[in-house]
Amino acid sequence: MSQLGRDDLLTAYRRMATIRAFEERLHDEIKTGEIAGFTHLYCGQEAAAVGVCHHLADDDYIVSTHRGHGHCIAKGCDVKAMMQEIYGRAGGLCKGKGGSMHIADISIGMLGANGIVGAGAPIAVGAAISAKLDGRGKVSVAFSGDGACNQGTTFEAMNLAVVLKVPAVFVFENNHYSEHTGVDYSVGTSNDIASRAEAFGMKAWRADGCDFFSTFEAMRDLLDHVRGGGGPAAIELDTERFYGHFEGDPQRYRGPGELDRIRESRDCLKAFRSRVREFADISADDVDVIDGEVGTLIDEATAEAKAAPPPPPEAVLEDVYVSY
Repeated sequence: MSQLGRDDLLTAYRRMATIRAFEERLHDEIKTGEIAGFTHLYCGQEAAAVGVCHHLADDDYIVSTHRGHGHCIAKGCDVKAMMQEIYGRAGGLCKGKGGSMHIADISIGMLGANGIVGAGAPIAVGAAISAKLDGRGKVSVAFSGDGACNQGTTFEAMNLAVVLKVPAVFVFENNHYSEHTGVDYSVGTSNDIASRAEAFGMKAWRADGCDFFSTFEAMRDLLDHVRGGGGPAAIELDTERFYGHFEGDPQRYRGPGELDRIRESRDCLKAFRSRVREFADISADDVDVIDGEVGTLIDEATAEAKAAPPPPPEAVLEDVYVSY
């Protein structure tokens, strides 16, 4: 808490509240049939994305997952352009051709969401090699989950990061379900994902991913290590997702009352609001104002996305190849 002033705390809350409101609106809008493709909501995990990205600058890199909206907003992507992208509009961050699972904004170091589980880690290591060669102390962060921790791509990426001693950070958001399979069954190391990273020869941290402050403080120490030349590192964040794997998932794998319990006891926004009033002269009214402003932003983003034009047919031939 000592490094967080009033403005920092309010900024962190705004980003978490924006993620929650964005995702809750999508949960409702998807039912209209206007949004194409699969959508995976990030509700419940807001403190993880914001606690990590609060330390990052625009020229630090992140690589996201199929559940990427929260990472995009936490890194600073334009919310209205994100909504247009999800609606497949020409004004979207990827001109409406990427959709929910492939949002990217290179200008702020968001190298893209990724529909393939575990595919982000090798990309992040490539970016970390670039950061090492650049020599300006920047880092590359790979977000992934408890499902991706079982992927060979992730293992190879962690090994290569250690061998080359690059400034890569592997963030494992353990929300306890790989699609529909519980972590108790699918992860063989007694649910301890961080120890897998340690086995490759890097330092690993553990934090409560439902607590912004726990995540923020662990990431502060981790990034001091990585930016100081200590090589790659990993962190496991214990968190929860409030919706199904995808929108439309009936969640029959959940235990009785499980969702009610985690919404009541592990809601990171509730926890933040409760704790932050002890610090920096922040009142309930202060965060209520932010909630209102965020609600207005999401209303505007949704209305503008619905009214915006789709990309023209000839745009399918644009941006196929990259020009350097």
